[in-house]
Amino acid sequence: MKRLQNTIAIYPGTFDPVTNGHIDLVKRTLKIFDEVIIAVAPSQKKQPLFSVEERIDLIRKSIKQIKGAKADAFSSLLVDYAKDRKSVAIIRGLRAISDFEYELQMALMNRRLNANIEAVFMMPSEEYTFLSSTLVKEVASFGGPVKGLVPEPVEKAIKEKFKIQKPNIK
Repeated sequence: MKRLQNTIAIYPGTFDPVTNGHIDLVKRTLKIFDEVIIAVAPSQKKQPLFSVEERIDLIRKSIKQIKGAKADAFSSLLVDYAKDRKSVAIIRGLRAISDFEYELQMALMNRRLNANIEAVFMMPSEEYTFLSSTLVKEVASFGGPVKGLVPEPVEKAIKEKFKIQKPNIK
C-alpha cells in the first residue's frame, strides 16, 4: 500500500485512557498518511478518569517512538479543527458492527459540514477488537490487570489513579 505524501489525518476521541488498540490504529494510519494527530476531545457525556491534560501527556509518552504521530486537544467542531490543521481525513475505528451506525451518522454529518475532509474507517488488529477504554477502566477499578491492554505509562497512571480514588473499606 502506498502512503499518501504530505497528508495529515485526525484521529479524534476521548482516549480516557489511550489503549493499545488506539496505538495500533495510529501505526496503521501512518502506513497511509504522512502524519496523524491524535485529537483529544473533552467529553460532554462521560465522566473522564483523566483530565484532558493528563490524557495528552499519556498519549505523548505512549507515541514518543512513533514517527509522524502527534497529540493535541480540541474543543471545536471536529471538521473545523481538521480544516485548521490542514487534515484531509478523519480516522475512526470500527471494532464491531455495532460501532458502524453511530460512526456512519457522524461521518455523514461531518461531510455535510465540510465535504473536503474524508472519513476513513479502520478495523483494529484482531487482538484488540474487544478492547475499549471503558473496559480497561472497569477492570482496573476492581484491581484487575491491564498489562498488555494499555501502554506502560498508562498502566502506571491508571494504577495510581485507582489507588488514590479507591476508598479504604474494612
